[in-house]
Amino acid sequence: MSRQNYTFTSESVSEGHPDKVCDRISDAVLDALLAEEPEARVACETFATTNRVVIGGEIGLSDQAKLAEYMEGMDQIARDCIRDIGYEQDKFHWQTVEVTNLLHEQSAHIAQGVNAAENKDEGAGDQGIMFGYATNETDALMPAPIQFAHAILRRLAEVRKSGQEPTLGPDAKSQLSVRYVDGQPVEVSSIVLSTQHLDESMTSDDVRAVVEPYIRETLPEGWVTPNTVWHVNPTGKFVIGGPDGDAGLTGRKIIVDTYGGAAPHGGGAFSGKDPTKVDRSAAYAARYLAKNVVAAGLADKCTLQLSYAIGVARPLSIYVNTHDTGKVDEAEIEAAISKVMDLTPRGIRTHLALNKPVYQRTAAYGHFGREPDADGGFSWEKVDLAEALAKAL
Repeated sequence: MSRQNYTFTSESVSEGHPDKVCDRISDAVLDALLAEEPEARVACETFATTNRVVIGGEIGLSDQAKLAEYMEGMDQIARDCIRDIGYEQDKFHWQTVEVTNLLHEQSAHIAQGVNAAENKDEGAGDQGIMFGYATNETDALMPAPIQFAHAILRRLAEVRKSGQEPTLGPDAKSQLSVRYVDGQPVEVSSIVLSTQHLDESMTSDDVRAVVEPYIRETLPEGWVTPNTVWHVNPTGKFVIGGPDGDAGLTGRKIIVDTYGGAAPHGGGAFSGKDPTKVDRSAAYAARYLAKNVVAAGLADKCTLQLSYAIGVARPLSIYVNTHDTGKVDEAEIEAAISKVMDLTPRGIRTHLALNKPVYQRTAAYGHFGREPDADGGFSWEKVDLAEALAKAL
């Protein structure tokens, strides 16, 4: 029997966090190449520190002349991302930062495993395990701590960028400890918020006065109580932020990107990877399937694992755990999943329409728990497979 009364904590980081700056640039490179060619191959990593951004990895287009042209445009892609995030610091400014481009052509040995040939289907871009998760404790079918930790930072980014709160800076972190009773979230026991501020005279109390109204309006009514413990900028001043304060690297916030620790993670990062990389596309498919299992009423919670081998098309295994909340046997759900969705890399990309430039928007505030966009962004958040899953049982 799973535990019903407990406190669980998750954290989020803002788009201005050094690692998220890098995720954003890597996904912007990916979007630029997918806009040119839907079958572009991209594995882009970014490193950022004081006054410097380094972009590396491998990319591929069928037209080598266009590839060379895009290689020359990476500098501006990075600057545009940094400007939109809001960095105009002396030691990290979108106009003056030094950008080094070390991207190169995709390895032919990796390509041969992925590409379809006369005697083989298109294979997975790597071996690995991927997890998806869903729970009915929030409307987005996400765990409450990570969902609302993201929501707080998104709200603070909105008022910062609109000019409503000009003293806030781009770099921020949030953390929520949520108390559960009978398996459902009922109260926030503690709130941790550290945000960069541009006015050096501001104290922690001053910062709290700015952010507290937005935090309270973001959280569900009644979750903040007189017992809630607040820690706002607990170390004091936070003026130096972003890559000037701490180096950043693509792919270091995989738990922030997924379920805040409430579910397993396969280990692979998402940002900068085109959807032939099952680290990304199969993790999206696993979330899509887990969410549809819960939306179909087959379980209140669902963890779903997929596994792949490089160069092999079909998943090696499908595993479902409904955490003692299932309405039908888990093995039946596993069998139904195989019937309703083609889980080859090509099948996933086709079903979820992943060969589109929709990834830059995923780089901050979570890859899951978002509303599907009209242009195909966050397609893995749809619940359009729920009926088919129910019928397949």
